[in-house]
Amino acid sequence: MTNTQAKTPPNCAMVLFGAHGDLTKRLVVPALYNLAHAGQLPKNFALIGVDHNDCTAEQWKKQLRDFLEGLTKGKGEAEENKIDEAVWKTLAGTMDYITGDFTKDKTYTDIKDKLDKNNGIDGNALFYLAVADRFFGPVVDALGKAGLVKEDGKSWRRVVIEKPFGHDLESAKALNARVLKQLKEEQVYRIDHFLGKETVQNIMALRFANGLFEPIWNRDRIDHVQITVSETVGVETRAGFYEVTGALRDMVPNHVFQLVAMTAMEPPVSFEADAVRSKKAEVFKAMHPVRPENAVRGQYGAGEIDGKTVQAYRDEEGVKKDSATETFVALRLTIDNWRWAGVPFYLRTGKRMSKRDTEIAIQFKNAPYTLFRETPVDQLDCNWLIIQIQPHEGIKMRFNAKKPGTEMALESVTMDFNYADWFKEAPAVGYETLLYDVFIGDGTLFQRADQVEAAWAVVDPVLKAWAAEKPKDFPNYASGSAGPAASDELLRGDGRKWRAIR
Repeated sequence: MTNTQAKTPPNCAMVLFGAHGDLTKRLVVPALYNLAHAGQLPKNFALIGVDHNDCTAEQWKKQLRDFLEGLTKGKGEAEENKIDEAVWKTLAGTMDYITGDFTKDKTYTDIKDKLDKNNGIDGNALFYLAVADRFFGPVVDALGKAGLVKEDGKSWRRVVIEKPFGHDLESAKALNARVLKQLKEEQVYRIDHFLGKETVQNIMALRFANGLFEPIWNRDRIDHVQITVSETVGVETRAGFYEVTGALRDMVPNHVFQLVAMTAMEPPVSFEADAVRSKKAEVFKAMHPVRPENAVRGQYGAGEIDGKTVQAYRDEEGVKKDSATETFVALRLTIDNWRWAGVPFYLRTGKRMSKRDTEIAIQFKNAPYTLFRETPVDQLDCNWLIIQIQPHEGIKMRFNAKKPGTEMALESVTMDFNYADWFKEAPAVGYETLLYDVFIGDGTLFQRADQVEAAWAVVDPVLKAWAAEKPKDFPNYASGSAGPAASDELLRGDGRKWRAIR
């Protein structure tokens, strides 16, 4: 077993735009609490919340404390599931609040005053944009205008930007250009919480730390790859966002493509940020833009999930009765390089599906079955390597073994590795690693501008085709199903089929 000593993050301030938002309550502050509990926050740290809500720092702290306590309820009475009062007191002692309009100069003057008064942060500051995407450009412009992101060679200034980073290729390019007028690329951290999951990070360890896998990780041994990100939840309270976004924009160029990149990238020369990110960018640049005939969209109708009846997307509050917004998407894409030429990658993601499941499934090519001609080999399952990301984290291998008995009869069997069985998992919401990496200046798990633009370029033809022609069959899959029948045809035409969602 190897162990790498964690770096102590340098002293810094974190300015959190959108301090009253859902993202702050559910993910950012709980992640900071977990880092504080693990002793991985900077020794001298200041957390400054900024939002238009008129409240005091004490009121903000109480709201966050109450929400954090609510998150821990229902997890049992074990001590590890309760708030550590000493840890919370330490974190709360770092917190301050500014009431301000993101578009007004005074807000940034107030931020500068707060930072100047925090002598212990050594001039280091990160600005976290947990805000609606329409504010990304204006906030970065204002930070630049106020001189808040200028570095002096002794201290650093960084900006964390949430998704969606653009809505198509053109808008992504425009946003990158706008951001990079005020910041250097190494100051920008485009965050994707999927990359904070342990199993996603373990893909690189699985591939590059084991001589077993890398020699067979190519077109000579792999038949195809399936990536599934299925959800049982519907649009819930996000209709305003979802109606103008849809499943493709919401999930594919960011979350799903990051899984593709981790699976398909070439070995980097090191785990330095730019070495890894360059290899990821190469994957997107080697992809053929997806033709509309290799894309399927769907929208959920009424159905049943876990024994409960659920309504159709068009009946959700805030959704148009004739909405053409897709809640499901499936794509067939190809990567035109020496490792993957001829190996299709099938991607699907959707809401209101039968199970919550995120997995990368790699099917290997069949072995010659001449020896087993008396066995019904057409009924045998293929060899699979399955990387499970959520709700359970682990790795499975499926292969054929002889059944006990006098005959040479084969059966498909599974070897399982579950993270929870092997490692003691620390409490996590998925943002802990990412925030820690921002503190220490490690951009490995964050997207670079060229990655973002190359990913949008792959799906841009589909976005344009779907915008030009409304679907005539929505809703076309029942809630609680595996998606529309057209997605099965996407694989059936290649002589393949989707793995069952388990």
